[in-house]
Amino acid sequence: MESFKASQFGEWSVFGLPAFADNYLWVLVHGASRSAIAVDPGCADTVQVFLNQHGVHLSGILVTHHHPDHVGGVQSLLESATATVPVWASHASRVPQVTHRLAEGDRLEWPDLRLKVLEVPGHTLDHVAYVAEVTGSNRHWLFCGDTLFSGGCGRVFEGTAEQMHESLQKLAALPAETLVFCAHEYTESNLKFALAMAPEDADIRTRMNEVQEIRGRKASTIPVELGTEMRSNLFLKSKNSIEFKNLRTSKDHFKG
Repeated sequence: MESFKASQFGEWSVFGLPAFADNYLWVLVHGASRSAIAVDPGCADTVQVFLNQHGVHLSGILVTHHHPDHVGGVQSLLESATATVPVWASHASRVPQVTHRLAEGDRLEWPDLRLKVLEVPGHTLDHVAYVAEVTGSNRHWLFCGDTLFSGGCGRVFEGTAEQMHESLQKLAALPAETLVFCAHEYTESNLKFALAMAPEDADIRTRMNEVQEIRGRKASTIPVELGTEMRSNLFLKSKNSIEFKNLRTSKDHFKG
């Protein structure tokens, strides 16, 4: 699958760049200034080809967490840039190229665009998410890395089930119209698990039918509205951390 325009409001567009086996690298482009902000650039070549093809320059890098498929291209992109490029990440980040360390509630601003930082530990301890608000729009963009996936969530590698459940509930509190830009195309496999756990759930079945049609066209299931996830994502619907932990353990061992 080639790069694709995933959303647009005013001068700002979000492009999805497929990479590796199932990653999405996201790039926000400001049309007037021809500047670009890369989110989790795990592959430098993928991002650089996009920049060259679209005639835009890299003006910033946003990191959600330190795993290699999210930061592997950072150094090469910095070396290729013609000007200094800031790199934002959690205050707890282990990524050596970080220039600006962020905490819950911090805000980043560009012309007609504001990003709010949410700390969402669980998958890793340094995980953050970015909520974008575009001036003149009542919708939001959520760049959530590996915390939330369509139909699922990330594995709990460094944090606790309690932390991950709390992080997901934080994301669930965002407006239902928020567009979720997660970092992997796991939707169909996540929904297979969901249907195995809740075979009579009509919302999950509806979402699976939609996803199978999309994937049949070799298109992306991302972005997805948060409201859709609230109806069809069992992890978001978990009532407490114990229920979440049991569900996550079952998913970790699911062979379907």
